[in-house]
Amino acid sequence: MTREIALRRPPISPAVVVLGGLFVLGLVAAIIRYVNGLGAITNLNDNTAWGLWISFDLLCGVALASGAFITASMVHLFGGERFRPLLRPAILTGFLGYLLVILALMVDLGRPDRIWHLIIFWNTDSVMFEVGWCVMLYTLVLALEFSPLVFERLGLVAPRRLIHALIIPLAIAGATLSTLHQSSLGSLFVILPEELHKIWFTPLLPLMFWLTAVAVGPAMVILESTISSRVFQRGLHLDLLGDLAKVIPFVLAAYIAVKFGDLAGSGELDLLVDWDLESGLFWLEIIGFVALPMVLFSLRAVRESSGWLLFSALLVIGGVILSRFAVSLIALGRPEFAASYVPHPLELAVTIGVVAAGVAAFALVARYLPLFVEAAPSTAAE
Repeated sequence: MTREIALRRPPISPAVVVLGGLFVLGLVAAIIRYVNGLGAITNLNDNTAWGLWISFDLLCGVALASGAFITASMVHLFGGERFRPLLRPAILTGFLGYLLVILALMVDLGRPDRIWHLIIFWNTDSVMFEVGWCVMLYTLVLALEFSPLVFERLGLVAPRRLIHALIIPLAIAGATLSTLHQSSLGSLFVILPEELHKIWFTPLLPLMFWLTAVAVGPAMVILESTISSRVFQRGLHLDLLGDLAKVIPFVLAAYIAVKFGDLAGSGELDLLVDWDLESGLFWLEIIGFVALPMVLFSLRAVRESSGWLLFSALLVIGGVILSRFAVSLIALGRPEFAASYVPHPLELAVTIGVVAAGVAAFALVARYLPLFVEAAPSTAAE
């Protein structure tokens, strides 16, 4: 059983108008792309074929949507029933995240009309094939996990019971598919040993990508819960968020250990004292966005403060974004091409429009569907 939390639903606000305007701007940029081609709205070139859309919309977007599989695994697979009030918003954030990743990818692909080839023509030796199938299947899993909100609002009991009966297999499938493609996004760069800077190149990139996704998942749940509690003027489950945050220091510690252990094993530690752009970014990530939040989340006073909890979560989120950009854009570029790519204003418009669409969609779901619920202790809800 679940009990829906009554929300104060604010009228149309200036923020909604701004989000709508940003979405329209991104839509116009996308239309220009489809009419006149990629060159009309991007500064991508032969030296930098992957730019803002891959680094942020795809790599960061997939990582930042990991709160869905982390929370679903905790609730359905590891006995974390008390975290159920955090589950539906986390599932929605993940579902919207993957839908927006697919939407942005359709703008970035040179031949988006051939995206269906992934389903028919199988290249099982391709990392992108595995990533594509996992993203496609996991988006379906998220749609099914999200569907009880729609069924509940429409009063459809039978479909809701069916999803409830399948929820454990769905959670297992979600955790498996997420682990596969979160790590495989790192594998995309393992096949580029000569192109990737040695500070970031390692056969352990898949593990590092997965660890950072696991770390940022709870951080995104903290961010979403904090913002939605203020926007919709509902209670904040500070005790649950504090307990959820306890896992983050262990994951970040594992990430640091793997990072330094790999550099030591490959004999590349001396690169960290070159004091160039790459080494500077490395230390910025490790000190400011990994070690600092690791220490902060280890403190009970931080976990019991909504402000400090949000600040620490933002550090983790910023660190993952920095890490993905460092690997996919900065470390992958040759020094002589470092300044050859600056995102076109319309590239930025597409990305901003995608983010605005996600925020607006979350607000609409929160307004019209039973998104925020409290679970009765005796019965599980979908």
